[in-house]
Amino acid sequence: MKKRLGNRLAIWGCLTLLACSTALIPRLSGLGLRTGAPDSSWRLPSTALTLASGLPDDGTEPLILKPIRGTDGRAVIAAPPWPARVGADGSSIGLFLPQSEALPASASARAYEPAAPPPAPPGLPAKPVEKPAPRPLSNRIVEYHLNAEFDAPGKLIRGTSSLTWKNPGSVPVEALYVHLYPNAFESKKTTFMQESGGRLRNDASSDNNYGSMQLTSVQLLDGHESELADQIEFVQPDDGNAHDRTLAKVPLPRAVAPGEEVTLQMAFTVQLPQVFARMGYAGDFVMAGQWFPKIAVYEPKGTRGNAEEGWNLHQYHGNSEFYADFGIFDVKLKVPSAYTVAATGFPTKPVSDDGKTKTYTFYADDVHDFAWAASPHFIYVEEPYATKQLPGVRIKLYLDPKHEHLKARYMTAAKKALARYSEWYGSYPYSTLSIVVPPENGNGAGGMEYPTLVTSWGASEENPSLELERVIVHEIGHQFFYGMVASNEFEEAWLDEGFTSYAEDRLMEKEYGVRSNRLVEASYMTNPASLKQHAWKYSGHDQYAENVYTRAKLVLKAMEAQLGSETMNKVMRTYFQRWKFKHPGTGDFQKTVEDVTGKSWKEFFDQYVYGGMMTDYEVAGIQVKELTDNGQKLYDSSVKLRRLGGTMQAVPVRFHFTDGTQIDKSWNGTETEVIYTLRHPAPLEWAAIDPQHSLVLENKRINSFMKTNVDNKLSVRLNLGVVKILETFFGWVVW
Repeated sequence: MKKRLGNRLAIWGCLTLLACSTALIPRLSGLGLRTGAPDSSWRLPSTALTLASGLPDDGTEPLILKPIRGTDGRAVIAAPPWPARVGADGSSIGLFLPQSEALPASASARAYEPAAPPPAPPGLPAKPVEKPAPRPLSNRIVEYHLNAEFDAPGKLIRGTSSLTWKNPGSVPVEALYVHLYPNAFESKKTTFMQESGGRLRNDASSDNNYGSMQLTSVQLLDGHESELADQIEFVQPDDGNAHDRTLAKVPLPRAVAPGEEVTLQMAFTVQLPQVFARMGYAGDFVMAGQWFPKIAVYEPKGTRGNAEEGWNLHQYHGNSEFYADFGIFDVKLKVPSAYTVAATGFPTKPVSDDGKTKTYTFYADDVHDFAWAASPHFIYVEEPYATKQLPGVRIKLYLDPKHEHLKARYMTAAKKALARYSEWYGSYPYSTLSIVVPPENGNGAGGMEYPTLVTSWGASEENPSLELERVIVHEIGHQFFYGMVASNEFEEAWLDEGFTSYAEDRLMEKEYGVRSNRLVEASYMTNPASLKQHAWKYSGHDQYAENVYTRAKLVLKAMEAQLGSETMNKVMRTYFQRWKFKHPGTGDFQKTVEDVTGKSWKEFFDQYVYGGMMTDYEVAGIQVKELTDNGQKLYDSSVKLRRLGGTMQAVPVRFHFTDGTQIDKSWNGTETEVIYTLRHPAPLEWAAIDPQHSLVLENKRINSFMKTNVDNKLSVRLNLGVVKILETFFGWVVW
């Protein structure tokens, strides 16, 4: 799922203030000779909004930075080609890579907006065939036959489900568990509503806006058609909240043996809320996500490193998303005749229309969820697309009329994403991909992924920023990391959100010339925590988004910085190929990294994945002593460096002397404290740790630089609580 902040005026106001502060901080940072412990309250990096990746060598102040050349020789400046919206994951703050020279500081970014999107990678002739896979790609634990009708006036879905489940374990199973996700909205006392406060991203649920799911019949098809509805028990394994009915236990009259199948026939009714948190209605638009009773995942021994087999049971939480087994979905949907339906999978027969209702039939195999959307206003556009790594797919757009003129941008973004991800990780194996553009008032359904179906942001702007492309790129990335590599979003959300954010950034730079500003993103990390923990264990949504989106992505970027792009690409591809259509855990990814690189990554994972560390290296003090050696005046400059956070290999340190001499050294970064003493004909002017910003996880750069000489007339201490003010502003920006 993609995170976004909508109020651009507030964002740019905050960023303008921060940008102004960066012009002042370099001058203020030298006030007062620091030879003792630095002030721990002054932590936000002064370079948070600067542009350069290195310090100048021309004698200018080292923290007054300039546009530089990118790795491809193009200028890098902090000006996205469209006015960027800032996501809670920080990904929308990027560095635009223009085709020629850097834009002057006063230039309008809008004036340089391309007239049309850059083209997608060239396609091959394609005639994708929509039919069942010739052989199973997954273990197909479940098989659903769903039949539902949408009551548009009543905002109801009435349906039946025939669910066949196969026991993948080694012991008999005496009860089944099903998720009833719409019950998260049946009162303000549910766990989801209590934790979220009735908000998800920028979308808030209105008063008296409720949704629910009722199971009216549950029969075991065992020859006796035993009715089990009166035996259902709602369970709350996470918090004991008796008001939460999002998880139900279905006791069975007899146990299901290992490898045996059991079939439940269920009848259910869903009352849709006004669209919020991925599902509901907005006028006559409807988004049906998590709309049917979905069986939980039974994990065999060894899955994700588990020592024992059993059900993975969780309620629906404010931060958590979903986890389900692969299988087959055969779905029949009946809607009013005026409606068009977009859905997971592909149609198996032509739509029938009796003048009052239309009936759609869809089929999908080797997927773990099924979603659909419907509206009488959709504008439908379809194009086939194939590349050398992409056998052939029908890309289907279901556009809100307000965005009909943007169909080329949506289609191009989809092609770029499918082509590049298939090239980098492995082929997209499905014959279809549907993109739903909700109406402006349906943004609660926007920015979400389902197997073979994604949603964009609501159609609120006539000429939207690059967020249009970014959200499509992100959600299609989830087809790979979530859709095929099906990690547990309840317990290890970083494995899909962090991985997708990493892939998204790579594609946006490759195809749109936008490079994420890692300095800003690292500065967001004011409350780092372990990446491997249950989504609702974070202190709130801000900390959840900071870690599973941004810090997770930065951890992968830090690995790339150590390994190099080629090896990191091999790691990511190997992980995808090894774990597609399975349920990997963090330990499985660690083993993949170690297998590819041939060395242990335990220390790195312990600090930055299982632990919540960032790096924090500081210049703690400078002392300069004048001496004479054989009649020559020399200076011994002693610089104390400290490690206050996690370790990193080869920490670069730069020493700049008053005669213009510059010496670069590499510190192993493992000691808690080290002192460098350099003898030179001129005194040291300043020292800086990581002057080219190669330490991706360094989030407190304000203590990484120190000047030796200061103007005594201006010698003052900065104890103004600036960091707390800036953290408040960043809190507004992040969420």
